[in-house]
Amino acid sequence: MKAKISKWGNSLAVRLPKHLTDELSLTPGKDVEIAKEGTRLTIETAPGPKIPHFRLEDLLAQIKPGQKPPPTENWSAVEPPWPDDDWSDVAPTGEEWDVMRRVAEAKLAKRREGVAREGQNREMGQ
Repeated sequence: MKAKISKWGNSLAVRLPKHLTDELSLTPGKDVEIAKEGTRLTIETAPGPKIPHFRLEDLLAQIKPGQKPPPTENWSAVEPPWPDDDWSDVAPTGEEWDVMRRVAEAKLAKRREGVAREGQNREMGQ
């Protein structure tokens, strides 16, 4: 795909086609990584925020001997004990679940077929 370099203030810019920005979920203000490899420029979408991970040993090392654990909070929407409600009158039967599953699978297959068709059309330039 060819693109033109344009002047943008004191910098230069490349305009990205809409189908690429949609495909890559690029929006104004989103960060990307630009790298130079010889005479080639690559643009990669920047990864999302890093999720911290902790080792159990490190967390346990922060606890001092004899230290009391912090009080726990109950975030439950229902106070214990849990109610013994019988939902059998409104819950779907096994057959109803099977019908709902088949309908959902058919919709998913149809959606995947449409996405594949769009990709083929895009490749063919339609």
